[in-house]
Amino acid sequence: MTRGIKHRQKAKSKSKKRSESSSSSLPPPQVPVKVWQPGVDKLEEDEELQCDPSAYNSLHAFHIGWPCLSFDIVRDTLGLVRTEFPHTVYFMTGTQAEKPSWNSIGIFKVSNITGKRRELVPKHKTDDTGVDGEDSDSEDDSEDEEEGGAGGPTLQLRKVTHEGCINRIRSMTQNPHICATWAESGHVQIWDMSSHLNSLAETETEGIQGVDVVQAPLQKFKHKNEGFAIDWSPLVPGRLVSGDCNNSIYLWEPTSAATWNIDQTPFTGHTASVEDLQWSPTEPHVFASCSVDKSIAIWDTRLGKSPAASFKAHNADVNVISWNRLASCMLASGSDDGTISIRDLRLLKEGDSVVAHFEYHKHPITSIEWSPHEASSLAVSSSDNQLTIWDLSLEKDEEEEAEFKAITQEQVNAPADLPPQLLFIHQGQKDLKELHWHTQIPGMIVSTAADGFNILMPSNIQSTLPSDSA
Repeated sequence: MTRGIKHRQKAKSKSKKRSESSSSSLPPPQVPVKVWQPGVDKLEEDEELQCDPSAYNSLHAFHIGWPCLSFDIVRDTLGLVRTEFPHTVYFMTGTQAEKPSWNSIGIFKVSNITGKRRELVPKHKTDDTGVDGEDSDSEDDSEDEEEGGAGGPTLQLRKVTHEGCINRIRSMTQNPHICATWAESGHVQIWDMSSHLNSLAETETEGIQGVDVVQAPLQKFKHKNEGFAIDWSPLVPGRLVSGDCNNSIYLWEPTSAATWNIDQTPFTGHTASVEDLQWSPTEPHVFASCSVDKSIAIWDTRLGKSPAASFKAHNADVNVISWNRLASCMLASGSDDGTISIRDLRLLKEGDSVVAHFEYHKHPITSIEWSPHEASSLAVSSSDNQLTIWDLSLEKDEEEEAEFKAITQEQVNAPADLPPQLLFIHQGQKDLKELHWHTQIPGMIVSTAADGFNILMPSNIQSTLPSDSA
């Protein structure tokens, strides 16, 4: 199901799994309250989940037509650290259309993204009788009012024709108007989208701007097979690696602002498809790769075409990896068996470099990314239709939990088998494929799925925001 851009609406449910405050003078019936666990608890036939708006500072959904397997957030000039609503975000994405000729690269802007920064600890007001006051409904309504312009977010879209489905798309950090696409045809192409981004920046007209534009790529290279792995170097502008399902990785070196030299001798070492690539955030010649062969490899382009180090990372295909930009010794990986592993690369020589391992998800991990603002936080998406946010610095604190329950007057206990590092669970999208943090808007995550995009800002990760006095 596709959804247009609109204000967040409360889902109407026939039966709710949680109790709600009542506006009547009578106390609510005493019913057992529990945390509903995705993948564990089942919904009855007459039940459906209801979104709790208080869990988000901002939550919006939109689509551009065909589903998109991959997208990237385009770095802009609107401010390096933006904390005030409404927000504006630029994107690039690639479609998965029914016919090859129907595909396109979408360059779009979503503006007037409204929201409201909520209290970390919800207020629980009672009158002298100990019962919620009669004006609780009006208070709730005012709580739901969002900051920003009138109406909901607006979408402006420009499209460039692309032959075949787009497996992955990445925008260059240093020159965001340059992007690289991985096509199911086996072609990796580099594009200049500056004219489209400039056009979007100059207009506020909602909707699709004209028909699909026919544009030639700056450069095009044919792998022997299709692939998904691609990454721009964060340290050397224009340097790129692309990996395919034929186990090969190719290095692209820029020769000018619009041309590249592709080394025709690939990096080899994996025995199965290369699924993801990540450049080191501190070493310009070093990158990591993961593969269907269950391994992760570390490469140094100065040391030949074989990996400098390689190790078994999971018991199934390693689908995705993320190299921590704030703590460069940390590498995260997600597997086809749903497991997540965190490694300290300084411990590789000692044999066991795993410092954290989670088996929460029961379906393949489709995307993983460290927060650009908190070194201990990362977000994960899975085929189980869950987007989870983790904070590795958290530990179970019974005293703190008791204090929180006293403040909120909540009696519900978190399931004992939930890892204390699990900070947030987002649901509502079908067949989640990819997520990204916004590097310039702390706390914002964008995700794509078969039924469109979500923009979300969970209220309990607002600690990543700078203080007002900063």
